[in-house]
Amino acid sequence: MWSHNFFAMTMNQIEFKNKKALVRVDFNVPLDEHFNVTDTTRIVAAKDTISDILEKGGAVILMSHLGRPKGKDDQFSLSHIVDTVSSILGVSVKFIDDCKGEAVENAAAALQPGEVLLLENLRFYEEEEAGDHAFAKALSQLADVYVNDAFGTAHRAHASTAVIAQYFDNKCFGHLMSREIESLNKVMDTPERPLAAILGGAKVSSKITIIENILDKVDDLIIVGGMAYTFIKAQGGSIGNSLVEDDKMELALSIMEQAKEKNTRIHLPVDVITANDFSENATRDVAAIDNIPDGWMGLDIGPKSREILKNVIVNAKTILWNGPAGVFEMEPFAHGTIALGDAVAEATKNGAFSLVGGGDSVAAVKQFGFEHKVSYVSTGGGAMLEMLEGSILPGIAAIND
Repeated sequence: MWSHNFFAMTMNQIEFKNKKALVRVDFNVPLDEHFNVTDTTRIVAAKDTISDILEKGGAVILMSHLGRPKGKDDQFSLSHIVDTVSSILGVSVKFIDDCKGEAVENAAAALQPGEVLLLENLRFYEEEEAGDHAFAKALSQLADVYVNDAFGTAHRAHASTAVIAQYFDNKCFGHLMSREIESLNKVMDTPERPLAAILGGAKVSSKITIIENILDKVDDLIIVGGMAYTFIKAQGGSIGNSLVEDDKMELALSIMEQAKEKNTRIHLPVDVITANDFSENATRDVAAIDNIPDGWMGLDIGPKSREILKNVIVNAKTILWNGPAGVFEMEPFAHGTIALGDAVAEATKNGAFSLVGGGDSVAAVKQFGFEHKVSYVSTGGGAMLEMLEGSILPGIAAIND
C-alpha cells in the first residue's frame, strides 16, 4: 500500500559539485507585527539539506511560499526572513524580489558554488497554486538539480512542489523529506509490534479516513480527546454537555465492530476531568466517562484512564501519536496530554519508535518538553495526515516518476 512511495533518489546519489540546486523548502513561518520570525523550526529543519549541497560544492537557490497573499503584498515578502535564514545557515543569503523573469535568471546565473539565493514568495503568482506548467518551467530553468524538501506542502499539486519535477533529469528528496517519509514508513509499512496509535482531537469526522486506513495495521487504537465522547454516547453512555457528533454515532459503532473483526484493540478513557463551564476557572470534578452529569462536560482524561492507557503505550514497540487527550491549552486540563507524553517518552527510552504529527500534538509536545524524548516529530501536519489516510502525495509522486 505504501512502499511505492519510497523508490526515490536520495541526495547521496546526486552530484552537486559546480551545480546549481533549486530547493523547494517550507519557510512558511510565523512573523510578529515587526516581521520578526517567531518560530524558526522549519528553517532549522531545512539546514541539513542546504548545508550538505554547499559542502559538496554546489550553489543553492531557495524557493518557498509564505502565507496566503493575494498577489504581491509586502507583508508576505520573504525579504523579512533573510537575516534569520542567514544566521541559521551561517551563510550570507542573497535575496531577489521576484521568482521569475530576467533579473532572477541573471542572479541565478551569477551564483557561485557555496552561495545561497532566496527567491521571492512563490504565491505572489497565482500560477504557483494553479500548478501552471509555464511557471514551473520558468523556475526549472534557474538550476541543474531539483530538490524537494518541503514536506509541509507535499500534499499540494502546486507548480513548485509537483509540476516542476518533470523538467529535471536530476531530482531528489531533501534530507528532511526523506526523514519524514522514512518515519511514516516505519510506522505504516514495517512497524515493530505491538503498534499503538493514539488519536485525539475534537472530531471523529476529521479522523475517519485515518481510522479506517490504520485499523487493520495497528494492534492498539487509543481514542482520546473530544472524539471519545461520540464513541461513548454511541454505546449508550451519558456524556453531559461534552463535545459530540451525533451524526457520527453509527460510524463509531461500525468502527468498533470492524476493530473486533480485525482483532484490533480499541481503548477509550474510563474516567474524565469534568467542568461545569468551558473555562480555566470552571469548577472541576472527576466522573466516569459514561456517567457525566447534565450541565458538565469532559475536558481531559481522568487518573484511571491515564494509568490504563500508560500500560498500553509503554508496552508498544511502535507508536503513532496524533492529537491531544484534552483541552491542553488550559492548565487544569493539560494533565492527560502530559501523562500520554510521559508514557510515549518512557516507551521511546525503552527502545520503541515514536512518531508525533498533526498540529495540536506537535504544539503539545513542544510546550511540555517532549520534543527530544520521542523518535520523530513531523513538520507537516496536513501532509502527514493525508499519508496516514493512504493518499499518494503529489510532491512525493512527482519525484518518483
